[in-house]
Amino acid sequence: MAGLGGAKANIFSVVIQDEAVLYSSYMPFLKGGGLFIPTKKTYKVGDEVFLRLTLMDEPGKLPVAGRVAWVTPKGAHGNFKQGIGIQFTDSDDLVRGKIETYLAGTISSERPTSTM
Repeated sequence: MAGLGGAKANIFSVVIQDEAVLYSSYMPFLKGGGLFIPTKKTYKVGDEVFLRLTLMDEPGKLPVAGRVAWVTPKGAHGNFKQGIGIQFTDSDDLVRGKIETYLAGTISSERPTSTM
């Protein structure tokens, strides 16, 4: 049962109700897309995670499987938030499509984000 406890640690409930937060967190440059998730927990690149994503005015939670693509440690250069970049691993593009619809016209903006 020890493995089950570890699996629960890799499940995030994420609520994004603001376009500015979505823009700051979304990573269109990752294959399949991804999100930056602020967390103080320790993860390694390659760790599998699962998101229960509440996105803007979407009804219910969107299930998203992912993998840690990078880790931003506490005290990172440039005052970036501590957290992890999660690359979506789902084969369908439902979540990515919904995010990009919300961000239409701003994805290629020069505004700074939490990711780069």
